[in-house]
Amino acid sequence: MRAIWKGAVSFGLVSIGVKLYSATEEKDIRFHQVHREDGGRIRYKRTCSVCGEEVTYDDIAKGYDIGGGEMVILTDEDFADLPLTSSRAIDVLEFVPAEQVDPILYNKAYFLEPEGTATKPYVLLRDALIDSERVAIVKVALRQREQLATLRVREGVLLLNTMLWPDEIRTPDFGFLDEDLKVRPPELAMASSLIDSMTGEFEPDVFTDDYRAALQEVIDAKVEGREVVQPEEVEEAPAAAVDLMAALKASVDRARAARGEQPARAGGGGEPTPISSARSAQKTAEKKATRAPAKKAAAKKTAEKKTAEPAKKTAAKKTPAKKAEPAKKTAARKTAPRKSA
Repeated sequence: MRAIWKGAVSFGLVSIGVKLYSATEEKDIRFHQVHREDGGRIRYKRTCSVCGEEVTYDDIAKGYDIGGGEMVILTDEDFADLPLTSSRAIDVLEFVPAEQVDPILYNKAYFLEPEGTATKPYVLLRDALIDSERVAIVKVALRQREQLATLRVREGVLLLNTMLWPDEIRTPDFGFLDEDLKVRPPELAMASSLIDSMTGEFEPDVFTDDYRAALQEVIDAKVEGREVVQPEEVEEAPAAAVDLMAALKASVDRARAARGEQPARAGGGGEPTPISSARSAQKTAEKKATRAPAKKAAAKKTAEKKTAEPAKKTAAKKTPAKKAEPAKKTAARKTAPRKSA
């Protein structure tokens, strides 16, 4: 790798000499514009819109359009008076938890390598960042522009992530944000089930740029004179779901199948899902609501029955007393002395 910048990290009163290297590179396949008939390169000439003459790089300056056809021209001397051109310091402003930095702010990433005798303070700052579980918020001047950035540790190396300024982040202004849209609990439960079924550990090496690989195959075939093999058909994006619940259910089943799991059975024989649990709870509530009047009626009958029981017991006590009279007569007959002959 080739260093694109040299300077120093200013850490309090400690200065750490470093070299800056691009930490990422785009793997996109680039093309030239050519003449379709003979393959000749298409060249662009830098011409002046006023005189029509071709202009060399030495005669090109920077102009700022102030509107109304007026232009303010800035020369190299104007930029030379700015402090950024000679600034070679990465000033540490503060240390913050990494989760407090919104990822939308991140722009480009650079590796920092210690230069000369700066290895010891470099390692000190690296280990201190790891120990504190913080990232450093810094300011740095790159390509004639002051930028906000973070310093963090990746694989034992300090990584500088330049950031956009807060006023460079656009505010979303979409009509649906003002609409009063309600998501039903069963839909949210099924969406959560879909997320659970697709949850895993992030392993970047698993993912590949299939389009770039297919395009490279086409180019290689052209170079070698081989027949161009058509890439496999790409699955078209599904149409907007008409039945949201059905689409979510099908998505959950497909995710389970991809993991080698059995899809949820329509008859309820499979494992309970959040949506089936929600529906079961709803049915239970409906049954309770239906049974409530019947329970009240049954309770009323029970109360009436309990009220009638004392009356029946009183009547029962009186009835045996009346039936005892014939028994007395029978006993009297048995005890009467027989007449002698």
